[in-house]
Amino acid sequence: MTTLTAPAPFADESSCQCQAPHEKLTIAQARLGTPVDRPVRVYADGIFDLFHSGHARALMQAKTLFPNSYLLVGVCSDDLTHKFKGFTVMNEAERYEALRHCRYVDEVIRDAPWTLTPEFLEKHKIDFVAHDDIPYSSAGSDDVYKHIKEAGMFVPTQRTEGISTSDIITRIVRDYDVYARRNLQRGYTAKELNVSFINEKKYRFQNQVDKMKEKVKNVEERSKEFVNRVEEKSHDLIQKWEEKSREFIGNFLELFGPDGAWKQMFQERSSRMLQALSPKQSPVSSPTRSRSPSRSPSPTFSWLPNKTSPPSSPKAASASISSMSEGDEDEK
Repeated sequence: MTTLTAPAPFADESSCQCQAPHEKLTIAQARLGTPVDRPVRVYADGIFDLFHSGHARALMQAKTLFPNSYLLVGVCSDDLTHKFKGFTVMNEAERYEALRHCRYVDEVIRDAPWTLTPEFLEKHKIDFVAHDDIPYSSAGSDDVYKHIKEAGMFVPTQRTEGISTSDIITRIVRDYDVYARRNLQRGYTAKELNVSFINEKKYRFQNQVDKMKEKVKNVEERSKEFVNRVEEKSHDLIQKWEEKSREFIGNFLELFGPDGAWKQMFQERSSRMLQALSPKQSPVSSPTRSRSPSRSPSPTFSWLPNKTSPPSSPKAASASISSMSEGDEDEK
């Protein structure tokens, strides 16, 4: 579990460690853990503008140079920085406060000197000065740490490649339009951003164009998702239709195939209808109905031709007709 600690105090506060007189140490003695009654006081200074991971890594190295150390960090004021190095993004109060909240810092010295003097080192009881080994030319000197190195009080640290305050500022300058448009969109005024009237209108128009592009992009993505869903569903429907079609064809063949149930049912119904339409004939030897005695027998028409014996030839047919006519004359 991480324990919370208070921010590092400033050097002029009463909560700082007592700066009692102590003997001068060599680097070898300090690395061996001598003395054991007090920590080794290590000093690191800088501008620390836009405090970043490179700063924190350098302070970590300074803190861990010796087994038992107390890290003092000097931060130069705005006046000295603007005079010798240039304009800063963060003011001195912001830079002081940023250092106080670094976990490796034990004490912050405000308005630190640009060049370290013996009086300053004695005042703060500094044993060693930690900084990267690259010669730092400034204030008319080729290396402001030269006399510290000659006194055997300099301990080198390693710079972190790829990250620095100058790199961050370069990114901001390179992408100035992007950041100006972003801050305008977040409610900052053109006056606060030092943007001209024409540029303000241009940036706002570009923001509107970007919004439209984003909307179009969202619509395209949603359309792609919809098409993908439709394709997946259509694929599932096709598979289900194939399965159902096989089942349907099989059922159709069972019902209407050559030996299907429908053919058997049709044959059965056809046979029933034939039986109903053509019943069985009555037997020939069935008794005739008795005639009623009150009725006279129906006359017999002898002149009707015999239906069961048709004439065998045309001559016979004419003879029969002539005989029928003669019979009629006799009756008259």
